[in-house]
Amino acid sequence: MITLADLAALQNDHGDAWDSEVTPVVLDGPRGQVRIGDGPVTLMGCVNLSRDSTYRESVAISPEDAVRMGRIQVAQGAAVVDLGAESSNARAARVSPEEQVLTLVPAVRGLAEEAIVSVETYEPTVVRACLEAGARILNMTGREHEDEMLALAAEYDAAVVMCFGETANVREIADVPPDADPVPVLLDHFAPRIAHARSLGVRQVVVDPGMGFYYGNLVDPPTRARHQARVLAQGFRLRPLGVPVCNAVPHSYDLFGDEFRKAEGFYAVFAALGGTHLVRTHEVAHLRAVLRGLTELEVR
Repeated sequence: MITLADLAALQNDHGDAWDSEVTPVVLDGPRGQVRIGDGPVTLMGCVNLSRDSTYRESVAISPEDAVRMGRIQVAQGAAVVDLGAESSNARAARVSPEEQVLTLVPAVRGLAEEAIVSVETYEPTVVRACLEAGARILNMTGREHEDEMLALAAEYDAAVVMCFGETANVREIADVPPDADPVPVLLDHFAPRIAHARSLGVRQVVVDPGMGFYYGNLVDPPTRARHQARVLAQGFRLRPLGVPVCNAVPHSYDLFGDEFRKAEGFYAVFAALGGTHLVRTHEVAHLRAVLRGLTELEVR
């Protein structure tokens, strides 16, 4: 349960974290500079080139379709568009690096003229091909080739979204941090990884607690939803890391049923209140309206 008393206690116990300075990620894009940091929440739309992606509304049937969908998301308010060619669902089909390159590279080339493009992958060959094609952000969803991928990000001066996880990639089922208080685990996990990325020449890092991935100890939908809401509400506690926080907002089919497309706006309120800087969403237009409402009402 999340109550006003819980939120008040959260602020009372950990409010000092708000004082920690966060260095923004600043990228020059085709429509001007994009700043991910304190201030207005930045929207990251997402387009999936994998037919296995569970959010059917985000699936593109071809690279050309991905470019079309990405352009729509930019018009709706996305400053960044995240492209992926393999679903992170543990049961989805694997897509070889060669197949990923074939579908992602033309989509990246077409969309890089319209927006800052992020590519979600854990394969170095895919990283190099997409950064060469014009992607500006590596959404890194695996640890197996971390040094090689970070070196590529440094070579192309790309920003990195560093996702929580200890496995080779997010397709390998793991557990989330303990229920009692997941934040210390996240802080201990990210701090050395950020330092290592800096040592390899990566200038701009964003951290993602990984709320959008599948976990072996979160298979019960209400339990998963409660954990996600708790983590979203306290992203500000990651501010001592000194880097912006990204969160993928959930869609909770089991809670929202045929109104699941409204779920991401619901969770975006928790994310915004919790201090998230970059929100990854399938529903850009809806989230833009929700975040505008929060801004107009001066909700923080």
